[in-house]
Amino acid sequence: MTLNLSVLTPNRIVWDSEVEEIVLSTNSGQIGILPNHAPIATAVDIGILRIRLNNQWLTMALMGGFARIGNNEITVLVNDAEKGSDIDPQEAQQTLEIAEANVKKAEGRRQKIEANLALRRARTRVEAINPIS
Repeated sequence: MTLNLSVLTPNRIVWDSEVEEIVLSTNSGQIGILPNHAPIATAVDIGILRIRLNNQWLTMALMGGFARIGNNEITVLVNDAEKGSDIDPQEAQQTLEIAEANVKKAEGRRQKIEANLALRRARTRVEAINPIS
């Protein structure tokens, strides 16, 4: 038995196919979803979506949003998403270094909040590059 996973951003469909299992980062922690999971709706955090397909794990960086699970259908609506395999490792590492520097030099509450969000997004993209085996 499988699950139908759809990952959507405002501009595109990032993923739309069947999967065996997922691990989703929510605002209250990670949840594992297998076929026949109880129906839920949840907020999605900035974090990694792990997808098991053909007994291999794939990763995707998610940038916050919402998910609805029910009847073996998972719909994830996020601000942005990137498959780990589509992320350029050098660019992601450079972005992370810039974000770390920006956190150190941020002044004022708004700048600090924005710098910390950019740092979380950059860390997530770097983490998504390395799929689990």
